[in-house]
Amino acid sequence: MSNDLTATTKTPIVTRPNQIVTIERHILERQTAYPEARGDLTQLLYDIALTGKLIGREVNKAGLVDILGETGITNVQGERVQKLDDYANECFIKTFDHGGLLCVMASEEEDEAVPIPSRFECGDYVLLFDPLDGSSNIDANVSVGSIWSIYKRKTASGPGTIEDLLRQGSEQVAAGYIAYGSSTMMVYTTGTGVSGFTLDPSIGEFLLSHPDIQMPKQGSIYSLNEGYRNLLFDSTARFLDYLQEEDAETGRPYSGRYIGSMVADVHRTLLYGGIFMYPASKKAPGGKLRLMYEANPMGFIMEQAGGMASTGSERILDVQATELHQRVPLYMGSEETVKLAIEFETGVR
Repeated sequence: MSNDLTATTKTPIVTRPNQIVTIERHILERQTAYPEARGDLTQLLYDIALTGKLIGREVNKAGLVDILGETGITNVQGERVQKLDDYANECFIKTFDHGGLLCVMASEEEDEAVPIPSRFECGDYVLLFDPLDGSSNIDANVSVGSIWSIYKRKTASGPGTIEDLLRQGSEQVAAGYIAYGSSTMMVYTTGTGVSGFTLDPSIGEFLLSHPDIQMPKQGSIYSLNEGYRNLLFDSTARFLDYLQEEDAETGRPYSGRYIGSMVADVHRTLLYGGIFMYPASKKAPGGKLRLMYEANPMGFIMEQAGGMASTGSERILDVQATELHQRVPLYMGSEETVKLAIEFETGVR
């Protein structure tokens, strides 16, 4: 039997205006369209929402308790690990290591794959996650977030292997992020559009606030760390110049907006349109953002909302992963704006 909720449903779910829909109800209603589904993916999505509540609770009280600052250790990326990073990483692992739904996990904070303890059953799914993206901004009260991605396993049974983890983004069955800011919001897709839910802390429920998110075909905002402008390759610098030139006919100049927390910058791009980019540079010729933990899940969301995600020459979701912490250049956002970026990067312009 299939556990996959990504097939096209013959019975669309209709949400009436002003109808209160919890995330649990939303997920369950979609499952009812698939009589053959056993509910495993549904349970995984429930558990991700719970994990978001737990991490969001700690982020929201970070200024009140002694959990700010660094742990004193360095992760596989060479970055100093924040205390909340460590908490969020453990929160994901302890939520999912015993439910019998996963065969293996991988975290941006861990050097190697995270196995399911031998005393627990292994399931049919794989989870990859960045437990707390943008955590260096916490002390400044800037929005941060968790990013996650789910695949069906490739191996037949037993403990998962590296083969189950190194995948193309096009194989994802679900992906999403949880933004911790002025409110806590979960955005996800199972391949049938993108939905957003805002946490009502008074009742502890994620409520549907952004049904069927669709991006504008062309935006007017670019998001890029311009502090590295002198390190950009010529093609990217010319694209940036193009965006900043005044031309009323093409809606230029674009406005520059950069928070420095990927979840926050991508969330704004998803809602308002435009482009988020972290291109290859003289400092990082292979790109900086992680394919498996950042580019693939966000790329899946962008495409499901009508946008695009590219390395500058290749669709992000077509990149074959060869290592867990693989990095890629990244351009994502409104379709027409990303197409422009590709034209500059490939020398068409």
